[in-house]
Amino acid sequence: MIIYLAGPDVFLPDAVEIGRRKAEICAAHGLTGRYPLDNALDPADAGVSRTIFRGNEAMMESADAIIANLTPFRGPSADAGTVYELGFMAGRGKLCLAYCNDPASYADRVARLHPVAAAPGGRLVDAEGLTVEEFGLPDNLMLIHALELHGAPLVTPRAAPEDVWHDLACFESCVRLAAERARNPLGFN
Repeated sequence: MIIYLAGPDVFLPDAVEIGRRKAEICAAHGLTGRYPLDNALDPADAGVSRTIFRGNEAMMESADAIIANLTPFRGPSADAGTVYELGFMAGRGKLCLAYCNDPASYADRVARLHPVAAAPGGRLVDAEGLTVEEFGLPDNLMLIHALELHGAPLVTPRAAPEDVWHDLACFESCVRLAAERARNPLGFN
């Protein structure tokens, strides 16, 4: 089984090393991990952003599944590119797995970054009066339920690890789920 390894990990200073570690974990479970930085690029290419996009889509097309890192990135929610990739894979009926190293609810994460208050009717609102989604879920309901319907529930730790970007315990849980699916495709979920 080929797994597309999505997430904001590609922006880390040690991004290549993280990709290598994730691929090794996949291999230890009999799977092949493909990481976006595996694509060859010419940084001098004026159209490098489109080359990255096309390369990543081609990599996803050739994969059987995705494991997405939905740990909040530059805000209370998952990285926008990773969300696109997860939707791309769900839309093609591929196995979708994901993890998040921050177990807090989405509303709690918003409240860490912005003033949030209770409005009439019990809904939560931000400083602009916009409703803050509060279903007790760790991210937007579309992400959480897409995972449930196209793979497995979001994997989160009981408590956030000391280093949310380098702790791969939840990632490895997703790899084990994918390996189980590869061994027993009819008995999964």
